[in-house]
Amino acid sequence: MAAYDGSRPGGLPGLPVYFCDPRSPWQRGTNENTNGLLRQYFPKGTDLARHTAAELAAVAATLNARPRKTLGWRTPAETLDEYLASAA
Repeated sequence: MAAYDGSRPGGLPGLPVYFCDPRSPWQRGTNENTNGLLRQYFPKGTDLARHTAAELAAVAATLNARPRKTLGWRTPAETLDEYLASAA
């Protein structure tokens, strides 16, 4: 796994970013799990342009309200709120 050095614009200061090696899905556990959750709503090959912004936002809200084991059974939304509150 390679670390991002923050030299490109748009990076968040102080937030470490890592890139997984190509063809190494075991390095992307949370990403692969999230892809699986999304497939419950949008089968592979689905044209997302056929869905309204409201439909996509509803799925995002549902997934962001779902507790995750990797987050200590907190939701992604709770975790983001805690992070943003601590950074303020």
